[in-house]
Amino acid sequence: MSEYDLADLTRRMEGAITSFKSDLGGLRTGRASASLLDPITVEAYGSAMPINQVANVTVPEPRMLAVNVWDKSMVGAVEKAIRESSLGLNPMTDGTTVRVPLPELNEERRRELVKVAHQYAENARIAVRHVRRDGMDTLKKLEKDGEIGQDEGRSESDAVQKQTDTYITRIDELLAEKEAEILQV
Repeated sequence: MSEYDLADLTRRMEGAITSFKSDLGGLRTGRASASLLDPITVEAYGSAMPINQVANVTVPEPRMLAVNVWDKSMVGAVEKAIRESSLGLNPMTDGTTVRVPLPELNEERRRELVKVAHQYAENARIAVRHVRRDGMDTLKKLEKDGEIGQDEGRSESDAVQKQTDTYITRIDELLAEKEAEILQV
């Protein structure tokens, strides 16, 4: 059984938050964001590569993304990857630049995006709870094997629970911010 380490549990919970932030960054709101295209992969040189490894994504206007493709032969593949993504975007090619206008979000689409954000939040909460469970299991085992006393086990369990509550609260705060951003017209 692994040794109990609160710092390691904290690091793993932080990883869940980082992953959640990345998921939220891919949700389209009314404004253009360079991170919007991060989840998209492009068939390039025989393998699937993230779009930011074949092009530079910029935001020239509030409702427009410009994707400057480095290799002229990749322009078609980049445009196809954006069009076929689940983001509902319609890119237009202009030389080695792929312009991606962001359409207005209608009320129904905003509600769908909020649901997706809630799903991401729940996945992040589950990840944090898994980390808590691992920590609690380790503490129980150490207590059972007599490596730590009941009092120490209880105080460490409280510390793990407090850490879990802190991260769950952070997830809820991030979700509330993103929800407000999505619903803002």
